[in-house]
Amino acid sequence: MKQLKDTNALAKKVLLEEADAIRGVAAALDQRPDFANCVAAILALQGRVVVTGIGKSAHIASKIVATLNSTGTPALFMHAADAIHGDLGMILPEDFVICISKSGDTPEIKVLVPLLKRKGTALAALVSNADSYLGKQADYVLHAPVEREACPHNLAPTTSTTAALALGDALAVCLLESRDFTSQDFARLHPGGTLGKKLYLKVGDLSRNNEKPRVSIDAPLKEIILEISGKRLGATAVLDPGTDELRGIITDGDLRRMLTNFAHLDDVRAQDIMTLAPVTVETDDFAAEALTRMQLRNITQLVVLENGQFSGFIHLHDLLREGLV
Repeated sequence: MKQLKDTNALAKKVLLEEADAIRGVAAALDQRPDFANCVAAILALQGRVVVTGIGKSAHIASKIVATLNSTGTPALFMHAADAIHGDLGMILPEDFVICISKSGDTPEIKVLVPLLKRKGTALAALVSNADSYLGKQADYVLHAPVEREACPHNLAPTTSTTAALALGDALAVCLLESRDFTSQDFARLHPGGTLGKKLYLKVGDLSRNNEKPRVSIDAPLKEIILEISGKRLGATAVLDPGTDELRGIITDGDLRRMLTNFAHLDDVRAQDIMTLAPVTVETDDFAAEALTRMQLRNITQLVVLENGQFSGFIHLHDLLREGLV
């Protein structure tokens, strides 16, 4: 069995080399106006952004396309090799093509670029070598300079793909900011999964399925216990009998504390044991905000209001079922 090397030291070396490369890409932005001009051109675009590459660059292109689409910039992935075998038909004159290549001189790129220029589409080159064939033919050069790969043989695409991916992320975020793309916009594009639920699921979506335990401020102890037990939410709202205004909340914990505070229970009323000014949440608030309030107060349920009036309860179990916890 081969002796293991110091893997932590090797891992740190790779990470630091790639971090240094990204710093180099950031510094290169100041050397030419192409990046800012590229952002402006995409913002004015009538068509879509098509990102292409070959080999490992194709994988990076695919990820950049996913990021652009999820942040409000319509984008398509096109493999450079497939482009010259029929997929070029997906590109329209009003589209904008970003071609990713470390060297900028691969045979496939040299075949593809004249075909793109013949279509009249704008072309940006995301390259390490700005003086390459691709760099010289492109309308915009997104320069991602990389001196060497993190691979000890300087062969496997590592640092170069990290740099290209980071520059693609920078492009997507600049477009996002320029479009004033909000978290609500993001939610509309990410309706599935936990992330989507945090961004669009409202308190009312969950609370409307729950019971609505409620008693008046003069309700006797037996009625309170039956209401809490019957509605199975561990609490009941206490309302003013005339206006239905929320006056307080009684929880299982309040009932237990009552046993130590009152010697005679026959005359106990809701107003005697309720907690004033309970923590509330509105039906239009995000469910994630309800979770935050529960965590801050270390409680398991909140009173839900709609336009200031009692609407029901949301319980920690509701959030657990939705995978928000």
